[in-house]
Amino acid sequence: MGHSLQRERLLAGALYVIGASLMFALMAACVKLVSKELPNTVIVFWRNGLALALMAPLLLRTTRRHDLKTSNLRLHLVRAGAGLGSMYLFFLTISRIALSEAVLLSFTAPLFIPLVARFWIGEPITRRIRAGVWVGFAGILLILKPGTSIFHPIAFAGIGAGMLVAVAHVSIRRMSASEPPARIVFLFCLLGTLGSSAPLAWTWAPPTWPQVLVLTMMAAVALAGQLLVTRGFNVAPVSKVGALLYGNVAFSALFGWLWWGETLDTLTLAGAVIIFAAGLITTSGRIPSPVPTPARID
Repeated sequence: MGHSLQRERLLAGALYVIGASLMFALMAACVKLVSKELPNTVIVFWRNGLALALMAPLLLRTTRRHDLKTSNLRLHLVRAGAGLGSMYLFFLTISRIALSEAVLLSFTAPLFIPLVARFWIGEPITRRIRAGVWVGFAGILLILKPGTSIFHPIAFAGIGAGMLVAVAHVSIRRMSASEPPARIVFLFCLLGTLGSSAPLAWTWAPPTWPQVLVLTMMAAVALAGQLLVTRGFNVAPVSKVGALLYGNVAFSALFGWLWWGETLDTLTLAGAVIIFAAGLITTSGRIPSPVPTPARID
């Protein structure tokens, strides 16, 4: 009976995480749909502002007001700055290269988390982790294809997004002992909205009603993805179902092919397999990190 229940929970967790991957891919597709007509700064602001509007009432109803106050504002600012920066870079990458490639580059975060954790909080890097990081960087080179005619410099923005996601994850780990999840989520939404509103003073462009619908869907599916992945990791161990978040890349490749006629070359496919393997090596060979959240979803 115990084994049967365990299998059911594992299956349920896997389905939740696959559903989250689909939602995150839809979010990225929504970004690409409006990125050719709206400034990146406007899209990022709508992403944060709508998330705050959707989540704040729920958090305020289910959480006591004083639980949202913090004495660790510095780390919240670091987490918000890293998350917001990764969002800007990720959305910029989506607008310039194939959707699946942009999503894949943002999934380099597991390669950078051990490096950030080593230099920031002194977490040791084992030989297995070191090997995984080097393997992952080899996969990145296959995707970048330096020295070829299809090399796209904007891909470095996608890698930068992955690096900043790593900083955000390590900052969450630093806060996790004293800061409850509801406070971390609420303050990120609040600080992200305030931070992304500043550039609007010189880049504001009013979206049309069809664009408003796409932007609203972008925020809604991103929130749905966060809820699904949180539920999935509550039901089943991250080590068992976390790798299914890479389904985001597969769904993104499907949407890119259906809507924009995008295809992946052999080197990119090989790089994707290598990064996937490297991610498994680095995440299974170290102290468990906080729940991974794709660039975009932060």
